[in-house]
Amino acid sequence: MKNNDQLTESMFHIMAALTTPQHGYAIMSLIEKTSNGTISIGPASMYTIIKKLIQNEWIYLYDDSDSRRKVYLLTQKGRTVLTEDLKIRKLMIQLAEKGLEEEA
Repeated sequence: MKNNDQLTESMFHIMAALTTPQHGYAIMSLIEKTSNGTISIGPASMYTIIKKLIQNEWIYLYDDSDSRRKVYLLTQKGRTVLTEDLKIRKLMIQLAEKGLEEEA
């Protein structure tokens, strides 16, 4: 992953949801449910981000057979970007946990 491939928080959440095929409303619902309501991404933001993710070839339109629900899924390139970003996030979590444990 190149330095300019780092994901924003919203990109990360949407890409995490797209490890399995999902349509827009399902993506928003999954993120909100998984975060116990603490993270909410509105439709305008989500579709703007989806457009960027498609342009980067990190996700693709998996199924558009239903005109009301377009289903998206990670590409292999997107899986690689998400995996690399996840490694960095895990390192930061470990750093924070270690620091908090040392304070206690």
